[in-house]
Amino acid sequence: MNILQKAQQFAQDFKSGFETADAIQVQMLQTSMEQKPLGNKGLGYGESVLGPGFKKELKQAGISARQTPAQFLGAYTSRALIDIANDGTRTYWWRWNHPLAIAQRGIETGVNRQLLSSPTARAATALSVAIPAVAAAGTYDITNPEEQFRPKGYAQTYSPKGTDDRRQTGQPAQELFERFFLGRTGDPLKYETAKQEIPDLTPERYGNYMNFLYQDKGLLGLGIVKGTMENLEGKPEIRMLGYPVNAPMVGAFALGTAAANIAGRTGKTPGQRMARALTGGLTGSLTGIAAGNVVNEVVAAANRPTLPTTAEYQNITPGKI
Repeated sequence: MNILQKAQQFAQDFKSGFETADAIQVQMLQTSMEQKPLGNKGLGYGESVLGPGFKKELKQAGISARQTPAQFLGAYTSRALIDIANDGTRTYWWRWNHPLAIAQRGIETGVNRQLLSSPTARAATALSVAIPAVAAAGTYDITNPEEQFRPKGYAQTYSPKGTDDRRQTGQPAQELFERFFLGRTGDPLKYETAKQEIPDLTPERYGNYMNFLYQDKGLLGLGIVKGTMENLEGKPEIRMLGYPVNAPMVGAFALGTAAANIAGRTGKTPGQRMARALTGGLTGSLTGIAAGNVVNEVVAAANRPTLPTTAEYQNITPGKI
């Protein structure tokens, strides 16, 4: 077979793969619409080049990268066109680009339909886990309602222009919206003001954290995920697209979800399962926060500089200085 014949064969195979993929995707879309009622069609994950279902359907049609490379290329060209036009792959990013979205998926896995058939029961149980966990993340301080739950060491976003003390705000409703709906903490206060709220804050820790917050580009230099062993309060913290993630939050979601699942399965009736899942979720979440706080304290203690004891100070002589 000469080069021209090979090119013609490649073009035919490419076209065949393209058309086969188109037919497969029509069937996949039809199946998806039948399985999901109107208003609950999902977010288009099935239209991504990353979707495993499409590759599986291609294999059943006899198309694979190894055996039929030209058809495989044609098929994925079709898939890529649909993906780009429908934001198939970008939808994954939109769905999973926040730690709370990932945590929600974890709760859905543990508190599922097999455990609780009622969607209301599942929602209530999920909230029993999530509310303490999110509070532990540090985006708001539940003990500071008079300042719209402003977290310790952070400024209000809408403090009056030119004010020296940015702990007060001129737009309380907007502060609450951004704090609870958007999950924003605001910027750190200036050092002198922050130290009033965090007495053990040092200039070095403050400077390191400001550098982490505004200069560190994190993993792969993309600024998406980054971490520090000392936040303003001297505790370890991860930032995912600016949202803080800490040990108490992770512990609360993990233990709360596990406890809700275990406790819920001990109930014999739907009412018992709901009550026990709720209790287990809340108890597990609070236990996870406590365990995370222990981890924080251990790390914070290790980060603190070791100073000489009183006896050691007394033994210091000019020759030892």
